[in-house]
Amino acid sequence: MGVIEDTDIEQVTLALLDAANDRDPVVQEQVRKSILTLGNQKPDKVLSMCQDYLLKHPKLVVGHRVVVLQTIELVVKSRIDDITYPKIKNVIQLASDEMTKSKEVVPDWQQAASNILVAVGNKYINDIMEEILSKFQPGVLPHFFVVQTLANLSDSNVYGMVPFLNAIMGTMLPMLGMTKHDNMKWVFSSALCHFSESILEYLANLDKAPDPTVRKDTFSSEIFSAYDILFNSWIQSREAKLRLTVAEALGSMSHLMAHDKLEEQLPKLLPTILGLYKKNTEHYIISKSLCQVLEASVNMGSRVLETQIDGLLLALHQQVCSPVDFSNPPTIKNHNEVLRCFSILANTFPDRLMVFVLQRLENSNERNRMGSLAVLRHLINSSTSTMETKKLLILASIRQPLADHSNKVKKRVVQVISAMAHHGYLELDGGDLLVRFIIQHCALPDTYYKGQRPPDPEEVTNEALRSMCDNTLHLFTTTVGRLTDVLWPMLLCYLTPNQYANATTPLCKSLILLASKKRAAQEPNFMIDFNAQGTSLPSQYILLIRLLVNASFPFRYRGHGAPSLSLLNAISPNIHPKAETFWENEIPKLLSYLEESTEDSLDKKKWDESLLQLLSKTLATIDDSKWTSQLAVEATRYLPTYNNSLEEKSFLYRCVGVILQQCYNKELVRKQLQEILINTRHNDAVERTGVAMGIGLCASSHLDGTLEKLEEFGKSDAFRKASGIFGLLKDKNDVDVEKMKSTLILCYGYVALHAPEDQLLTRIDSDILQNISKNFNTKDLTMKLSLIHSVGLIAKAISNSVRKQGFMFTRKHELMGVMTDFIKAEPPEVMRTPVRYLVLTTCANLINLDPPLTENENFDLLKTCLNGVYGLPTADTPDRVKEEEALDPQQREVLYSDTFNALHELLRNVLARDLNPDGLQAVFKHIESWLSSGQDHERERAVKTTAHLLQFYLDNLSVKNLVTFHNLGALVGRLAPRCTDPNPEVRRAAIDCIYSLMYIQLRYEGFSLDYKDDSVEALLDVREKLSNPDHSVLYKTCSELTKIISKRLPQQQLSTLLFMLFDGLVDSQSNCSRASSVILNTLLKNRGAGLQDLVPEMLEVLHNRLQVIGEEQVKVAIGQSILILATQHLQTVVNTLVAYPLPYDSWSCEMWMALGADSTLALQIMEMIIEKLNVMVPYVDKKESMLRPGLTKVATSHPLAMTCALREMMLNGQSADAVAHLFPKLFSALLVRLGSSVGVQLPKDLNSNSIISDRKTTNKNSVINFDVCGVAVEALRVLLARAQLDAVVKPLDQEGAWDKMKDPQQHTTGVTLLSRAMAKHAGPRLPAIVESLCPSLCNIYECQRITVTAFFSELLNHHVVTELMILDMLMNNMMERITDTCGTVRMLAVRGLGNIAVGSPEKVNKYAKELLAAMSSGMEEKDDPGKLITLEAMSGMSKILLYLDQKNVNLLVVYIFMKIKPFLENENDEIRCASIMLLGNLSKFGSGEPVFKDQIHNVLVSLLLHLSDPNPHVVKACKYAMRICAPVVGSEQISAMFQNHLLEEKGLHYGEFINDLTKYLIQDFPGMLNFYHITVVQFFKSNWAEIRASAAMFIGFLLGNLPDEHFSHMNMGSVTKGLVMLLQDPDPLVRVKAAEAMGHFH
Repeated sequence: MGVIEDTDIEQVTLALLDAANDRDPVVQEQVRKSILTLGNQKPDKVLSMCQDYLLKHPKLVVGHRVVVLQTIELVVKSRIDDITYPKIKNVIQLASDEMTKSKEVVPDWQQAASNILVAVGNKYINDIMEEILSKFQPGVLPHFFVVQTLANLSDSNVYGMVPFLNAIMGTMLPMLGMTKHDNMKWVFSSALCHFSESILEYLANLDKAPDPTVRKDTFSSEIFSAYDILFNSWIQSREAKLRLTVAEALGSMSHLMAHDKLEEQLPKLLPTILGLYKKNTEHYIISKSLCQVLEASVNMGSRVLETQIDGLLLALHQQVCSPVDFSNPPTIKNHNEVLRCFSILANTFPDRLMVFVLQRLENSNERNRMGSLAVLRHLINSSTSTMETKKLLILASIRQPLADHSNKVKKRVVQVISAMAHHGYLELDGGDLLVRFIIQHCALPDTYYKGQRPPDPEEVTNEALRSMCDNTLHLFTTTVGRLTDVLWPMLLCYLTPNQYANATTPLCKSLILLASKKRAAQEPNFMIDFNAQGTSLPSQYILLIRLLVNASFPFRYRGHGAPSLSLLNAISPNIHPKAETFWENEIPKLLSYLEESTEDSLDKKKWDESLLQLLSKTLATIDDSKWTSQLAVEATRYLPTYNNSLEEKSFLYRCVGVILQQCYNKELVRKQLQEILINTRHNDAVERTGVAMGIGLCASSHLDGTLEKLEEFGKSDAFRKASGIFGLLKDKNDVDVEKMKSTLILCYGYVALHAPEDQLLTRIDSDILQNISKNFNTKDLTMKLSLIHSVGLIAKAISNSVRKQGFMFTRKHELMGVMTDFIKAEPPEVMRTPVRYLVLTTCANLINLDPPLTENENFDLLKTCLNGVYGLPTADTPDRVKEEEALDPQQREVLYSDTFNALHELLRNVLARDLNPDGLQAVFKHIESWLSSGQDHERERAVKTTAHLLQFYLDNLSVKNLVTFHNLGALVGRLAPRCTDPNPEVRRAAIDCIYSLMYIQLRYEGFSLDYKDDSVEALLDVREKLSNPDHSVLYKTCSELTKIISKRLPQQQLSTLLFMLFDGLVDSQSNCSRASSVILNTLLKNRGAGLQDLVPEMLEVLHNRLQVIGEEQVKVAIGQSILILATQHLQTVVNTLVAYPLPYDSWSCEMWMALGADSTLALQIMEMIIEKLNVMVPYVDKKESMLRPGLTKVATSHPLAMTCALREMMLNGQSADAVAHLFPKLFSALLVRLGSSVGVQLPKDLNSNSIISDRKTTNKNSVINFDVCGVAVEALRVLLARAQLDAVVKPLDQEGAWDKMKDPQQHTTGVTLLSRAMAKHAGPRLPAIVESLCPSLCNIYECQRITVTAFFSELLNHHVVTELMILDMLMNNMMERITDTCGTVRMLAVRGLGNIAVGSPEKVNKYAKELLAAMSSGMEEKDDPGKLITLEAMSGMSKILLYLDQKNVNLLVVYIFMKIKPFLENENDEIRCASIMLLGNLSKFGSGEPVFKDQIHNVLVSLLLHLSDPNPHVVKACKYAMRICAPVVGSEQISAMFQNHLLEEKGLHYGEFINDLTKYLIQDFPGMLNFYHITVVQFFKSNWAEIRASAAMFIGFLLGNLPDEHFSHMNMGSVTKGLVMLLQDPDPLVRVKAAEAMGHFH
């Protein structure tokens, strides 16, 4: 084990044992783990220590003792084979003493000791017994746990223990009598139970036992003596727990008692056990015991048992009837034990038991029946041979429960039937009743509807019961082979009665399985004899009809359609041999169509058609007139079955029609028609239609016969009876004659529809119309509806005939031309005749006929008709004509109304022939121009027509595939502004147009016809509000309208709409142009977010509109539009406007100013511009000409444009808040911009990258006055004015500072003046400005550094910087600038440092050393052509010497590194952080220095431990420092670890990291291990718990990874001592880590 001394292990184990009862559970767990780790490595050593520990601490608290004992047990269990024998003896002794030390029972402690003995006993039983038996002496009551240990040993080591049991029981028996306390009685009883079980197990496995001579009677007498006391005395105890344990023991003991003794005891024993049921709530143990006693009795062939049978059965029955709670396992176990008792008795007393159970079945109490059925099922399944003779008896007895109403009972009945099926009951007489029971319950209706929950957890719903029966029927068919001939073909009987309708699906599935089985095996009885004597089967005709009608409503009755069709296919040879092949082809197609459909998606009409096709083709295939006639007769006879389901009946009528089509027996056809007409229930509309459809179908083959029959029926008595003389006395159920006539009228209609086309046209007048036309003047609503329906059908039939024969109206074009000429000839200014009206009506009808018009003809027609009508004056305009020629006002009103209606009809018909967005556009383009007419009534007509057409379009739209409604945006754009038209009629109609447009769009998006959209419906409220002419109301309404449009309009339509609205800004009605702007802005607000790509184009349109709009309100609105766009696409708007040609024209300026109107937005834009100005290249150096040397600075256009933009925005007074908020940033950005603009020229191609090509040519004059630096100066001046700093501006104006700033020679002077004015008049604003400017001091542009340094340098001249506490910041910045690459900057920096003596002389000593150094280096400046720096340094030095203390001048620089080290452990987080960072930064300069490497190793431990520092900043600093130090450490692996794992933002798994690191330290620096571990141990005393814990971990991993040969480097004494100390640390984290480290001591 290397050099870890035993003493170290002892010390550590001892410390761990001390900590084993730590108050913190996590620590306790880790301590246990570590002791166990050590124990598994050195079992003897650790066991000795545990033992000694317990002996030395007799007063240890119980919890602590228990932990130590449990540790011993675990070590023994896992290492029993490696522990030396003497140590085992010691452990036995210790455990035995611990277990019996206290006479009182202390369960945790003594159980722990007992467990050790049991663990040892698995290998050293003899030693254990020797020890235990010494404490189990005759005549003395033993300790509770001595007995308990014996019991547990007999469980865990059967073969070792049984040989001792005789002796043990010998000693134990006398003790039983002495026992007074319940707990001792309990432990003895429990032990006897365990002993008996062990003996039984031993006897059952004698072949494996050490002593095969052991026999049951070896123990009988002892067992009986014990039985005597337990049974006669203890079982009467008041303590329930004891009673149950005694009962359990008696059960086990009964198997070991001598037979005669048991026989003798049974009459007392059984009643006693049964009596326990009443005294105890827990029944499982009692049932288990009872089961064992019964088993023992039966095994020995007891005679007495029979005398006990009645009481037993009653008690057991009572148990089996008690509810089983599946969430409570003991009740389930009890139930199973009770059933086992029944099985045991059934094998011995089958008759008694059967009589008992079957009698109990007669009792109708629910619980009672459920129990009895449970027993019956159990017996049928488990005692097969015994039950063989009882089958008929059981079949007879089960009938009563069949009639029980309770679903719970029915559930048990189904289980019993299922068991009976498997054991051959159902083939017997009476078995069919049970099959019927199952099928009846497959047909149960649903119980609970949604929302209701059954209150009883045991409740059996109809659904559950039904599903159980479905499964049972399926099992009968699939797994009980012997039932095949019972079920086939008997199940067919259940298909046709209505009461089994809900069972159709499972029945069909079972029948299909049976049929397939029989067909595959070619069994002769697959073919059914439907006419056999005494058969109750439905005929093949009825089966065909029933299954077809089922299929017509495939999703009813649990989806019976598909199974019904599949069954037809499966039994096809039984229906008719010729159907087989035909159906095998056709039915699967129908099934796959069904599979793809749902109840909602199924096309019912198409589905019915395909079923009728199937029937028709089947009959054609069978081609057997006698068979077809029989089918017709039976189908007609079957009609009344469906009197309560008329839709099915209606389908059956159609089937009958199809069957009659195929019937060639004319007489039979007439007879069936007669029967149908006579028996129809004419009062019901569904039935009337069904009959008519059936008769119509029949007519396609028997037109003459059908028409004759109808005529005959129309004249028959039925009518006379219905309308006869006794009409007054009619029964209310009688049919009135109108309803019968309605049926007849409908029949004629369907006859026409189905009549052969070659015969139809000749019959229409004479036979069909003539028979119904005499009813045209009826007043009865039903008849009217039937007439309309019928005439419609007739018309359809005729048009079909005409279409088939083709029909071209060749003179259509000619006639249309004549018509349009008539309109053109009418006077345009007046309408006196109905010419227009008639022409329009004619055209409307002509347009529907073929051939269609060409596009040009269509165009001319519409143009002529619209212009001929729209241009008319209003109806109330007086007609300047003689009185008698003029129409009176009312006539004129009607004529106008008719004419417009006819126009609308024509437009509708034109649209109907081309009902799509293009067709709509073709009509709308003629109306469009009238919409913005200057005449009110013309606008009104145009909008109303549009509204009408859109409504028609919506009503007739049938969206088959998704088309884009591509002109939606254009239509809305034209119509929306009209919603505020001065004319209220126009306003209302315009809203209706929008309403329809929105719904058309919804339809194109796939919404259904009846879908109502809340937002679109809100337009109806908007329409009401529009009647109010008040402007403010109109505009409010306008924005509501827009919100709705915006919500529904697809994104791709938005742009069209917006550009239409831009046109609307210049509408003829000022109301509408304002509305356009309101709608535009609302739309942009709601939907502008998606229009990024269009922003530049929209801004350009607005820029153009600004130039032509005079209306101030609309101009303001355009400003709003720009603002809205900016809130959504800030970047794009800014980028677009910035790119407008420079200098900006007045409209571009207006647009920028508009952006200043919203201070929040202005804030964002300004921030954005500031950010851009800070990072963008301000100018580029270009070679100006070949001749002149040197480079010229040329401005870049972007920052230039942004500076202009800032100026325009700040000119808007509303930007004041934003300016106030951003003042420091704005000031610093513009100051830096100013610095970058000095001496910079405009580029020659100023607008080369402008986005608007046609505006690139800029006004020459405006460019002349455009100057890069001037722009910046002007912006800065506007900023100061807007920030209300007039006091700063005034002196600058007076001193000409602005011009100086522009002049490269005097620039720094100008900036100095600015700085001075700010220091004097705007002091409080300086700290933020200085902070903003600081970063610019490091900029790459010299000019910027110069400007900022000049500004700072002057500030130091004023005491205000000390008052504002920005002196240090300025000083530090100046000191940094001392080393600037630019001489001017260095000069200004030295000047600034000198200025401190003027501004804040009291601070000079504070900066003595730095100032001296700066000044010294300034005076030594090499790169100083004008000696300006030296000059400044000298003058600065003179200034500061005035105030310096003598001592400061002689200070020396001390080694920095030595300075840093003490700070690493400083209490103050920030100092630690800073010192570590500095250490890191220093190490950049230390690479390659051996001295430096040693220094790094000196502090490495400290850095590693501080990786778990409580302060996150310190941790970050450590990571940083170590990453930087990595190359200096001198180990590639460690270096790589630092680089890869110590990443700033990433977490660190500290344990894994230190574990790996210690491996590399050991490998690369073995010589330093001594130094490392001593350093780490010092950290055990750190002030931070985290650091102490990490130190413990470090040591733990170091020891864990240390190879033996390196132990010589370790001072284990101090490590052990340190860890032992940490194990008592107040912080649980530290204790856990210390315990974990101790686990490595092996």
